[in-house]
Amino acid sequence: MSRRSGRLQARHETSDTGNDCQLAVATKKRKSEETSTTFECHQDAKRHNYEIQGCWSEITTGTVTPCILIETPHKEMSISTDISQFSRYRFKNLFISRSPLPELSWGNSKDVWMKMISKESRYVHSSRLLQNHPTLNPDMRSILLDWLIEVSEVYTLHRETFYLAQDFFDRFMLTQTCVNKSMLQLIGVTALFIASKLEEIYPPKLHEFAYVTDGACSEDDILQMELIMLKALKWELYPVTAIAWLNLYLQVSSLKDHPKLLLPQYSQEQFIHVVQLLDLCILHHTSLDFQYRILAAAALYHFTSTEVVTKATGLDMESIGECVHWMAPFARVVKRSSPFKLKVFKKVAPEDMHNIQTHANYLDMLDDVKVPDSDLGESPVAIGGILTPPKSTEKTF
Repeated sequence: MSRRSGRLQARHETSDTGNDCQLAVATKKRKSEETSTTFECHQDAKRHNYEIQGCWSEITTGTVTPCILIETPHKEMSISTDISQFSRYRFKNLFISRSPLPELSWGNSKDVWMKMISKESRYVHSSRLLQNHPTLNPDMRSILLDWLIEVSEVYTLHRETFYLAQDFFDRFMLTQTCVNKSMLQLIGVTALFIASKLEEIYPPKLHEFAYVTDGACSEDDILQMELIMLKALKWELYPVTAIAWLNLYLQVSSLKDHPKLLLPQYSQEQFIHVVQLLDLCILHHTSLDFQYRILAAAALYHFTSTEVVTKATGLDMESIGECVHWMAPFARVVKRSSPFKLKVFKKVAPEDMHNIQTHANYLDMLDDVKVPDSDLGESPVAIGGILTPPKSTEKTF
């Protein structure tokens, strides 16, 4: 083969290779455009299916005014905005007490204590949670929480699960406006659904939560409301609840020479007496004016002494005095009622039975408590028939 024919053949091969490369680039570009289009369509579909604003209208019935949801804040939101939001709902008590925790083998006790204290400013709650809801009154909240306590006992849920649900409900209502009373049960059962998934090892199934509402809430309703609540709560789901503070206080007050903070040291009988007072107080909306740790300390004071409270909480009487005075009518009613006994549950270890949420005649006891109402005012709206679940004694699980 001549040199010229060899150069022509090489040029021809180079041309073919270039054409192949151009074809490959064009094909890759086309596939990239198709993939981009497919991704955009997928994103549009995802936004269509999970748009939080649209979920509310799908689960409301009649002419219910929709809530105004607070969007998830961006990272660049200024610190001054957070401070201004917190100042709207300032607690009556804001005390940084000394750490009562003993020396810990697994961490610095002061750091652990300050970490718990710092959550009191992050997870804000207020007795004004209903001021932006004209059709609601405090009695409706009490009825709802009492029903959640009953549901918790039926499914042998832990006390921490109920108190998480209570915190989720109260903080969610603080972010909303013009919620209709027909939505309360759905919000409450969804809060308990979220809390049980966080706290319980074997939480009840979704259909079981829908079942206890006796048809008032479907499974889809609960799932859609779950998205709304998680968005409004900004996914902040780990407060230190009032019951968690009480457990810690009783544990610290019972420690001996060789403390083992993570192993229960206090008696179950002592715990259930104090916790009955705490359960009753949390049903009243004015309890939200106080920090959870102050509520737990005041409840402990009414069944122990100043010395025990000072040792267990690091707080003095000046810090908890206002809450102790506010809680006095509740304590008198609890002490007049029949003694609260430890209930036995099947498939629950004896050492864990005191941690299972139990129900009592809290609404009747609450009627006997004489606490001046806040500036929200009492609404004459009838509250009968708000919640429609059948009694737990009429159900079989």
